[in-house]
Order: sequence, then structure tokens, then C-alpha cells
Amino acid sequence: MKLLDRLFSASEQYLKKCRWTDIALLKFCLCSTGILIGLCIPKENKKTARIWASIVFGATYGPLMTKFLPFLIREFKD
Repeated sequence: MKLLDRLFSASEQYLKKCRWTDIALLKFCLCSTGILIGLCIPKENKKTARIWASIVFGATYGPLMTKFLPFLIREFKD
């Protein structure tokens, strides 16, 4: 667990220094990695992969937007 704690700590320190453009680049990198992995999935398993990807997207997008929306609303109120 010590290794994971160090990795998470380093990640949090890195993210505090990041600008939005750095985060955007990270997202493009992860997206392209996902596409490359998707291209390697055999045809008979693509439907299962699509279902799991949809579940993960739904489970992560909702909480992220819930956390972001108050900042967005506050920005437009001012």
C-alpha cells in the first residue's frame, strides 16, 4: 500500500500544478489509449466491451459533473 499512497500523493501534487490545458492533454492521451485498446478487442467481445465502457462512463461522468457544476453556476452568476 505504501507504493499506491506515494503514487496518489505524487498525482495530487502534479494535478495541483496543472493548468486546464495539461488536463486536456491528459484526457486526449487517455482517449487515444482507449481507442487503441478497443481496436485490439476481438469482434465477438466488442459488445461486452461497449457495455462495460458505457457503465464506466456513466459511473464517472455523473460524479465529475456533479462536482463541477457548482463552479460553473457560480462563474455565470457573477
